[in-house]
Amino acid sequence: MENVFNENAAKDFVERYPDIPYEFALRVYTSRLFGSEPDLVLHGGGNTSVKLKTKNIVGEEEEVLYIKGSGVDLASIEPEGFAAVDLTFLRKLRKVESLSDKEMETQMQIHRLGLSGVNPSVESLLHAFLPHKYVDHTHADKVLVLTNQRHGEDIIKKALGSKVAVLPYSMSGLPLAKAVFSQYEKDTKIEALVILNHGIFSFGEDAETSYARMIKYVNRAEAFVQEGIRGKILMTPRVGIAPCGEISVSVARVAQSVRGACAHRANDGSLRRFYVANRNTSDLVKASLSEEARGLCGSGVLTPDHVIRTKNRMVHIDHIPEKDDDLKKIITREIEVFKQAYHDYFHCQVREKGVDREELDPYPRIFLVAGLGLLALGFTQKDARIAADIAEHAIRAKVQADAMGECVPLLDSHVFDMEYWSLQQKKLGKTSLSMLQGQIAFITGGAGAIGFGIADRLIAAGAVVVLSDIDQSRLEKVRSILANRYGETKVETITSDVTDYQSIEGAFDEISVRLGGIDIVVPNAGIAYVAKIEALEQKNFEQAIAVNLMGTFNVIKASIPVFKRQGTGGNIVAISSKNVFDPGAAFGAYSASKAGAHQISKIAALEMAELGVRVNMINPDAVFGDEEISSKLWDLVGPDRMKARGLDYEGLKDYYRNRNLLKTGVLSEHVGNAVVFFASDQAPITGATLPVDGGIPAAFPR
Repeated sequence: MENVFNENAAKDFVERYPDIPYEFALRVYTSRLFGSEPDLVLHGGGNTSVKLKTKNIVGEEEEVLYIKGSGVDLASIEPEGFAAVDLTFLRKLRKVESLSDKEMETQMQIHRLGLSGVNPSVESLLHAFLPHKYVDHTHADKVLVLTNQRHGEDIIKKALGSKVAVLPYSMSGLPLAKAVFSQYEKDTKIEALVILNHGIFSFGEDAETSYARMIKYVNRAEAFVQEGIRGKILMTPRVGIAPCGEISVSVARVAQSVRGACAHRANDGSLRRFYVANRNTSDLVKASLSEEARGLCGSGVLTPDHVIRTKNRMVHIDHIPEKDDDLKKIITREIEVFKQAYHDYFHCQVREKGVDREELDPYPRIFLVAGLGLLALGFTQKDARIAADIAEHAIRAKVQADAMGECVPLLDSHVFDMEYWSLQQKKLGKTSLSMLQGQIAFITGGAGAIGFGIADRLIAAGAVVVLSDIDQSRLEKVRSILANRYGETKVETITSDVTDYQSIEGAFDEISVRLGGIDIVVPNAGIAYVAKIEALEQKNFEQAIAVNLMGTFNVIKASIPVFKRQGTGGNIVAISSKNVFDPGAAFGAYSASKAGAHQISKIAALEMAELGVRVNMINPDAVFGDEEISSKLWDLVGPDRMKARGLDYEGLKDYYRNRNLLKTGVLSEHVGNAVVFFASDQAPITGATLPVDGGIPAAFPR
């Protein structure tokens, strides 16, 4: 691992923060260096600190510990990501015999300085007790490879040398902080300290020294590991099993099945759904196909800090049957085994410790799947990706640890303490329980005004949206607007052609690879031609049928296998038209094709109810869009309508507004709100038609 500390880069970085002390700015700089290296820390792991003397509002000098906030990601940390705590008081806690979690948290809050919105790291006392100006802590992979061995202490001493102290595992908090300080007092010449099954701390009087020491000792660990595994067979291939051919299709099938099997009812009765992330690098695929795969899944986390993200163990799926029913049986069986083991673990620990805890959900987060690599689950996309990253590093480290000797997992007792530690759980934050949280929506015709309005409302209700269209430039424009409004993780795009069944089938596979599956499907793509039957070209009529009718058919048909594999129901909301009930002259191609799409949607409602999938239709009228995103349909037919009525664009909008009963303009977000109503299962409705047209009597559903 390269030491990337650069004096010029550090100077430039410091100049970005003229309002904070130089030493603090350097603290932020080296913290980011640690965060940029995933072999050191991942997603909020690790912590860094600096001790400074500052003057308070009355001019009195006070000692302050600036410590990374709990759960803050070092890769992108800003000065606001550090909590300031009264160092003088924290050091007094060395005299305290014991400190409950609640009391420690209370004292941290009482003695915080400033208005930082983050909570001090759970390692704050350890950082405070050490005398060094800078203290750094990482969960370096290669160090954990060495510590998670049967004779980890001896190995660490041999690998890292005499200036590194080693302590047995102890949970973060006062006992560990006191043990570390006691160890330092015994040998003040040490430059770093390793906690078995936990990680490594380095320290120094300046930021560069502490950083350089961390890199030096991690590099020594890496060299020791490489020497230890040299010439050894890391994994033994299983006989009679080979990598999958169509990996993306297989990942999609497994992701859909896993996602459905792990969906469960929360205490409030709502269905909690997961997102899925996958990793299929060559070494992970080899691991999934190895004789050691099941052992890798059962050997526990590398450091207990990871348990809140991945659970302590993984699930191994040892083969992928061709038939969906057989695949579901295997996945369900393995999940049930995992759940029972988790229940046993929980009740055993509660009983032995004599504590009262509420059991967390018992569902696995990581699946190592033969031929595919790993799949990770999370209540948010971010959670899934974090779990996948941690599991990826863990599997690689375990493979190396086993090759060196024997990877020894941490005791369940220690894992339980961390998993059910309230201060650790706070790192996860609160998952939004918004109406459509956990759901994935697919919208065709996503580059137009109605598609944009539907996406906007679905995202606002908590869903992640995948927009599809054949118009890439307009699709990117819509995506950019929504991403700026709600965040990059809330909207994705995929180019597909609704007239091509294989294109839509491939789009569903791609969505499932990226996110796990689908819950809400909105067939919205449509085209129109203005011509009386006498003048209507056959090719134009056939094109309208292909997009409006066959497009809806293709989207509904391709969604059925996904809904079946998930087994959690879902919603199809077809965007129909008021023309189904109230067609207009010279609009035959549009009206006839939309009527066909409407009818096939009704048939789908009859056939898909047994899957728990509801199919409903929305009939909008005169949705013009706006300057931001216009309606492609009205861009096409508007000029003819204006010419026929002798109106300009605004006059045409007024004409359609005044012809409905409510005398109101129909906006794309109105259609979106109707989609949200159906998708949120607020009432047991399927096969229904909902007009969103301001009230057109001739278009009332009959």
